[in-house]
Amino acid sequence: MNKSQVSTVTYFVLLGFPGPWEMQITLFSLILMVYMLTLSGNLAIICAVRWDHQLHTPMYLLLGNFSFLEICYVTCTVPNMLVNFLSKTKTMSFSGCFTQFYVFFSLGTTECFFLCVMAYDRYLAICRPLHYPSIMTTQLCSTLVSLCWLVGFFVYSIPISFISQLSFCGPNIIDHFLCDVDPLMALSCTPTPIVGYIFYSLSSLIIVLTILYILGSYALVLRAVLQVPSSAGRQKAFSTCGSHLLVVSLFYGTIMVMYVSPTSDSSVGMHKIITVIYSVVTPALNPFIYSLRNKDMKHALHDVFCGMRITQSS
Repeated sequence: MNKSQVSTVTYFVLLGFPGPWEMQITLFSLILMVYMLTLSGNLAIICAVRWDHQLHTPMYLLLGNFSFLEICYVTCTVPNMLVNFLSKTKTMSFSGCFTQFYVFFSLGTTECFFLCVMAYDRYLAICRPLHYPSIMTTQLCSTLVSLCWLVGFFVYSIPISFISQLSFCGPNIIDHFLCDVDPLMALSCTPTPIVGYIFYSLSSLIIVLTILYILGSYALVLRAVLQVPSSAGRQKAFSTCGSHLLVVSLFYGTIMVMYVSPTSDSSVGMHKIITVIYSVVTPALNPFIYSLRNKDMKHALHDVFCGMRITQSS
């Protein structure tokens, strides 16, 4: 049956965080500040990797691409969230809602694969240091980055396309600040659609397999580090992996609560808070996590900011 014959919903209303006008202004200011911090921090890392020739290595090329991914990730949702804070209608078109739904999950999946590639890079650097330059070449790094993007945007294309073909007869109110799978499935007139189970199973499979791969890689890294005779060598190895592990913990800790654990155990308000953490707060923290523990990155960022000040003064 054609979707246009069964669907009466042409737009959705995103409630976001309901509350008085003063609260909306406060939340708008906070989210805007975090968004600007995310953009500036990740752009600084991209510029540092691009301009500092010492950072033209696979590890930092991955980090630069990861920062670009984070910018896309927050831009997918935050601008519309900011507009809704100041809007009385808070509407989004049917096609716009499903476009955001697709892009949001595709970018999240791409991030899972990126974190796996970064874990593989650290495994090679620490467990196979002599073979690292010949294995992790710039060409291989570029290929892995391209695969992350391609597979990430392919995985959910078919399930989300089928979800968009479901019957949406009304109501059209989404108690969220973005078009997520749970509220959309709840609005569908189709009883317990099989595509919903396929979507949840696919999400759980991707999350579990990628986190197991990352944990397995770092188990091998830990074993190799513990065999390093000098404490300075162990500390240097741990410092290169600690930032990545912290980012992994923040990202996977929240998405596993959302898409692996039973959703009925959490309130709608808790879902919104968890989504804000992994989709807004974590991308803002990542530049600080990766730069504060890395001397090369700190020097490169210092050069970037000094160069900006010199350009502005001249």
